Amino acid sequence: MGFDPDSTVFRVHEGGKLVLRSKMPLADRESLSLAYTPGVAEVCSAIAEDESLARRYTWRSRLVAVVSDGTAVLGLGNIGPAAALPVMEGKAALFSEFAGINAVPIVLGTTDPDEIVETVVRIAPSFGGINLEDISAPRCFEVEAQLRDRLDIPVFHDDQHGTAIVVLAALRNAATVTGRTLSDLRVVVSGAGAAGVACTKILLAAGIGDIAVADSRGILHGGRHGLTAVKEEIARTTNKAGHAGSMDDALDGADVFLGVSAGAVGEDSVARMANDSIIFALANPNPEVDPEIAHRHAAVVATGRSDYPNQINNVLAFPGVFAGAFDAGARAITERMKLAAAAALGDVVADALAPDRIVPTPFDTRVAPAVAAAVAAQARADDVALTLSP
Repeated sequence: MGFDPDSTVFRVHEGGKLVLRSKMPLADRESLSLAYTPGVAEVCSAIAEDESLARRYTWRSRLVAVVSDGTAVLGLGNIGPAAALPVMEGKAALFSEFAGINAVPIVLGTTDPDEIVETVVRIAPSFGGINLEDISAPRCFEVEAQLRDRLDIPVFHDDQHGTAIVVLAALRNAATVTGRTLSDLRVVVSGAGAAGVACTKILLAAGIGDIAVADSRGILHGGRHGLTAVKEEIARTTNKAGHAGSMDDALDGADVFLGVSAGAVGEDSVARMANDSIIFALANPNPEVDPEIAHRHAAVVATGRSDYPNQINNVLAFPGVFAGAFDAGARAITERMKLAAAAALGDVVADALAPDRIVPTPFDTRVAPAVAAAVAAQARADDVALTLSP
């Protein structure tokens, strides 16, 4: 991949993709005195007496910090914070375009989990929510867990939960297309990183029939030694069939392959899957199963790419999730809020399902409002929503 400053891709990124503009024209002495001194002092004093007023009189209540340390960027890996910044800018642009939410990209010059947590905690008063992005596993689990414990605003690691929400929505619809339910399906997951773990957990919560998770050493199971704490938990809660060998072995007769790693899977393996199988090969830019091969053997195929049908794209989830959390004044994003988001997303195309249409496109204007409404309603049901004074 070369550097060509005259190419279209570099030109559109020149100077960055974001700007900050005032909502209020500053055209004369009166407008300046309202927006800044002396008028702003009245608002500051009111917030000092009642901090909850910041929700109404600053942009904090609908402002997201998109935070990364640049250690797990797209398919590029550990490229560092400066190189990760264009991705974070892009994420902020997606928040704005698809949900009307302001977002600020923040890249950090540390990879230490405790330092990341302390930094985010200190800047949190400026924001209404924290979107963690492209932080490598297993550190991402620790960072998210600590921030959820310490902050009273939504914290969401999109690489985990955004992926999981869209995968659940798509898989529920794929099951319907093939005449099955989630409880009928045996799933094999390739990848035990952030996305693989989150997808596994949300599928378990949704009632999947059985699921086995593989890392580079094979299927996770209770008899394996040297597992991390996260992988030990996955081994305890999955693999009812008792697979203990390779992922290829587990694919024999499986209903679903879910790829969230870069490991290639050959045609011989997918050919041994069950009839009317479902293949979600989500690695970018090169899916774990070549799409042409996948279509020869599976009834439904999804990828992470925009040039094939059924793109599993996180932009279908995170704008609506944050919009709904903000609408409800949610203090956190619960597991049931994620399940509600998946159900709402899948329902957007429920009346027009087809093998090549199990999720909406990112440009379907129904998506973010539907997800937001479901998330906000679930936040109220889960008692994490803002309680307003009568």
